[in-house]
Amino acid sequence: MSLIGRDRERERLVALAEAGGSLLIVGEPGVGKSALLSCLDGHLVAGVEAEQDLPYAGLHQVLHPFLDLSTLPGARRGALEVVLGLADGPAPPVHLVGLAALEVLSAARSVVLVDDAHWLDQASQDVLGFVARRLTGAVLVLAARTPVFEGVPTLFLAPLDSPASVAVLDAVAPGLDPERRSWVLAQAAGNPLALTELPLGGNSLQETFAARASTLPADVRASLLALALGGGSSADLAPAVEARLVDRDGAFRHPLIRSAIVGAAGLSERQEAHRRLAWATDEPDRRAWHLAGAATGADENVACLLEKTADRALRRGGAVAAVRALERAAALGDGGERARRLLRAAELAAEAGRRDYVERILLDVRGLDLTARERALVTWLPTAFDDGVSEGVAGPGELVGLAESVVAGGDVELGMRIFWSVAMRCFWVEPGAVVRERIAAVARRLPIDPCDPRMLAMTAYVCPVRQGDSVVAGLRAVRGECDDPATLRLLGSAALQVGAFADSVRFSLAAQRDFRAQGQFGLLARALAVEAWSRTRLGDIAAAEPAAEEAARLAEETGQPYMRGLAAAVQAEIAALRGEYERSAELAAVAERIGLAAGARPVLATVQLARSLAALGEGRYADAFAAVCRVHDPSDPAYQLALRRYVLPELAEAATRSGNADEAAKIVEELDTTTSSPALAAGLRYARALLAADDEAEALFEAALDTGSSPWDRARVQLAFGAWLRRQRRAAQARPHLKAAAEAFEAFGTRDWAERAREELRASGESRGGNGELTEHELTIARMAADGLTNKEIGERLHLSHRTVSTHLHRIFPKLGVTARAELKEALMTYSDTVT
Repeated sequence: MSLIGRDRERERLVALAEAGGSLLIVGEPGVGKSALLSCLDGHLVAGVEAEQDLPYAGLHQVLHPFLDLSTLPGARRGALEVVLGLADGPAPPVHLVGLAALEVLSAARSVVLVDDAHWLDQASQDVLGFVARRLTGAVLVLAARTPVFEGVPTLFLAPLDSPASVAVLDAVAPGLDPERRSWVLAQAAGNPLALTELPLGGNSLQETFAARASTLPADVRASLLALALGGGSSADLAPAVEARLVDRDGAFRHPLIRSAIVGAAGLSERQEAHRRLAWATDEPDRRAWHLAGAATGADENVACLLEKTADRALRRGGAVAAVRALERAAALGDGGERARRLLRAAELAAEAGRRDYVERILLDVRGLDLTARERALVTWLPTAFDDGVSEGVAGPGELVGLAESVVAGGDVELGMRIFWSVAMRCFWVEPGAVVRERIAAVARRLPIDPCDPRMLAMTAYVCPVRQGDSVVAGLRAVRGECDDPATLRLLGSAALQVGAFADSVRFSLAAQRDFRAQGQFGLLARALAVEAWSRTRLGDIAAAEPAAEEAARLAEETGQPYMRGLAAAVQAEIAALRGEYERSAELAAVAERIGLAAGARPVLATVQLARSLAALGEGRYADAFAAVCRVHDPSDPAYQLALRRYVLPELAEAATRSGNADEAAKIVEELDTTTSSPALAAGLRYARALLAADDEAEALFEAALDTGSSPWDRARVQLAFGAWLRRQRRAAQARPHLKAAAEAFEAFGTRDWAERAREELRASGESRGGNGELTEHELTIARMAADGLTNKEIGERLHLSHRTVSTHLHRIFPKLGVTARAELKEALMTYSDTVT
């Protein structure tokens, strides 16, 4: 990068300070991140490696000058009070803390600069990442060595190019001998800090800084080491200022100086420094960590102090800090406590979504003597990620046996958690009928009321077909009696499994309000995805679209890939219904890549549904049938036991238009049963009518219209019934149904569906008034031919033979004064002008 490029970066920062927003500056140590931050006036804080294990220590630094808790709403004020150690209370979700911090910084409308953000404690990183993705009124600029904040606008700071490096070196060391000058340029490789420091001695930056420190008095070196380890200074640091190690305020001039000081000290020096710092502080967590740093071997007393530190970190919401404290306690304490501490750390890491921590800790557990409960944890914990869909984890059959043994051993709570993992896997993957029955048998023996919402949800996941009616009945029984958001979300999921989509929307919406208020964005993403899936099947795509979009964004942000895939698949379905076929294909491809990564069947099933709808809209009926059939094929990755029952309308429609009615009828017959599932019942009625012989169809269509179906289902029936009546030459009876369908589809925002209804209406002879020589039927055929459709394609859409279409065109051409299809489009434009 040139010096001109650096000037442009400074200009970008100044513009950001004027406009507001966030920016992450990323680059190697010494590349100039701190120098860029110095271009702005604002509240500057820096991450400190020694404080990484103190939850929300970094956030406290950031918010401290602006903190006026009295201005915050109750829940957000309470969240900050807990995480900052100002009050006791349940640990708040990190996103609730993020909402509070966002409100504080937005109200302050100030410039906040965070250097060395990679050294911030994990809880502070999580909150500041949340804030940075949403901040508009104020300015937040973060500098880090790596892109630790996903989704934040990022400026990657590159080393200086050769001309710029020469210019910097010549400015700071104009008299350098040629050999040393060449060596410095090569060693610095464009790093500005190296260019300014290496000419003064040393073979590396670390060595340069360590060499300067080694010449200082012993008491100054000791104070620098204490400062580097997170303590204060007790000596006069003037010599260190002169050595260009610290500034006049006693802060290290660069983070590399801090690490150089620590690296140059011997082990005994560091232990002694930690010992002194431990007894110089009255903060119990800092004392515990300094005592751990001072330990020369096993020390159960220090291990106990660290375990208490972990408890305090948990109360403040610092799960990662608690995990690290427990790991250190396990390493320092008695061997008999090692497994317990490590597995507690692994449980917390799983709850925090830290797969890397869990995998590392479980490696440390290998070879230790474990209790039955601890062995169960070792088997179950790897399934805690991605809903247990990942490769290499225990399957539903193994886990259900584990759950049963744990419950038999008296640990009902852990057994229920394991069983929930089993149920969830039955949604994402297909364990087979035998395993499902085994799971159901274990569920019946669990000491929990079958009407308990948790059991309703688990039953819906495991037995959506065999126990579907009892789940629907259970949902009706608890409707309106629950206000707990977590329970409401489970009920919404259960309702989706059994096709009670209106209930699914109702329960999911009720859960979302509290999830938003509490900052539980991971659960909010799930509730939104369920709402979007259900609304789309109800035809309410205007409300489904924003829900799916937000679900996709939050699933990405909270690290839930398969929920992200499901949301993308629903977005593809919505785009297909809107007639946005290219966008639908792009979204379906995104969702399919996610779903195929581990065979997440609901994602893949919804992808095929979206592709079937798109193909139907484009008149590719064979493709539509092939896509939807995949959802019904047990050997296909897109097969999903519950969701296959809710794509019968697409199956029947594609089949009747592609010559596959007999094959579709077999699938409908397999699913044809008396059911209390609203969606399945509506789909069966529609499919039966479409696939019926002409002497049976009318009664079946009328039966489908007489039921309390959703407006979307009713519109589909009216379109199909009206088209059937037209083909029976009962145009007058067809028109009211077709008009109602066209109006409904237009209101839904599904314009291509509305146009299909209008095409049928025109084909029925609906009078336009003053259209002269062409009948409405002829005008419809002419428009289709002008759009490039073949006689066969026109016939498929209007249920005519290609010979009949040809006959119509022979009549149409002379009426329009044309002799070829290529002339139709222009002739129709003239014709339209004459009849309007």
